[in-house]
Amino acid sequence: MSVRKMIIDTDCGSDDAVAIAMAVKESAVEVLMISTVVGNTSMSQGTINTLTTLGYANSYHPPVYKGCKRPLMQKPFYAYETHGDDGMGDIGLMPPRGATAADGHGVIKMLEILMAHEPNTIEIVCLGPLTNIAVAISLSLEVVHRAKSITIMGSAGFGIGNVSPVAEFNIRHDAEAAKIVLDSGLPVTFVGWDACLGDAIFDEDDIQRLRAIKPLGEFMIDCNKSLIEFNEDRFDRSILDFADPVAMAVALWPEVVTQCDKYPCEVDVSNGPGYGALVIDRNNEFGGEPNAYICTQVDAKLYKEKLFHVASL
Repeated sequence: MSVRKMIIDTDCGSDDAVAIAMAVKESAVEVLMISTVVGNTSMSQGTINTLTTLGYANSYHPPVYKGCKRPLMQKPFYAYETHGDDGMGDIGLMPPRGATAADGHGVIKMLEILMAHEPNTIEIVCLGPLTNIAVAISLSLEVVHRAKSITIMGSAGFGIGNVSPVAEFNIRHDAEAAKIVLDSGLPVTFVGWDACLGDAIFDEDDIQRLRAIKPLGEFMIDCNKSLIEFNEDRFDRSILDFADPVAMAVALWPEVVTQCDKYPCEVDVSNGPGYGALVIDRNNEFGGEPNAYICTQVDAKLYKEKLFHVASL
C-alpha cells in the first residue's frame, strides 16, 4: 500500500501537539512539512511547540517552516487561558537541543511541495487559523488546487461556538482568511467543534489510560495541563475536549467518520456579533451550491482506540 502524503498547518498549542504526534506516528502517512501560523499563541512560540512535539514523538522529523505572524486584517488574540502562556501548559517543555525551524517561509514551501508532487496526491490538514492557506491561495490558486483535500479543524458545526455564541476559535481568529479558503472552490472538509464534544471528549479514565502510555502518552496529557485545569473550573471534573486530535483522526482514518455531508456554506465577515461564524445552509434555504463537507460526528470509541495505538508505537 502506498504511503499517503500530508502537509500540516498549525498554531501549535497543546491539542495541536497531540494531533501532530498522531500524524508522525501513523505509518500510513508521511508528513512532508509543517507550517506554523499565529493562533493559540504567537507564530514563533507555535514553532517552538511544534519542534518540541516532534522531539517527544520520537519519530521522523519533517521540516518545520515559520508562516504568517498575524491575521490578514484583524488583531491576533491568543488562547492563553486554555493552553497556557506558552501554549503547552507552562510546564517548561523545550525542543531538543539543536532543533530549529527550516529556512524559508511556510507558505512558499507549501506551494513548492505542491508543485513538486503530482496533483491530487497531497492532503493538507489545518489545525489553526487559515491565514497561511489563504495567502497561498492569493499567491497561486492553481497550485493550491493541486492538493487532494484540505481538512480543517474549524467552525461550530451545527452547535454553539467556543469563542462566541456562533463562532469557533480558528475561524473567528481570521475569518477573512477562512472566507478566501471557502470561496476558492478547494475540496474542503470542516471538522466542527460539535464533533469534538460528547463521547469524543477524553474523560478521567481516558486521560489516565493515555498518560500510562509512556513516554508519548504522558507527554500528550502533561502538555495539556492548562486545558485540564481550565475544564476543571468550568465543569468541576478533569476532561479534555481534544479538537485538533479529532480533526487529525478524520484526516488520518476516514473510517472514524460517522456523519459528514456537503452543504452550501458562507463565512460571516461582517462587523457584528456573527463575525467568524461558518454559516451552514443545512436546509438549502438560499439555493446555493454545496461547497464544503461538514463533519459533525465521529465514532468516538474507534477514534480513541486509534489514538491510544499510535501513542504506544
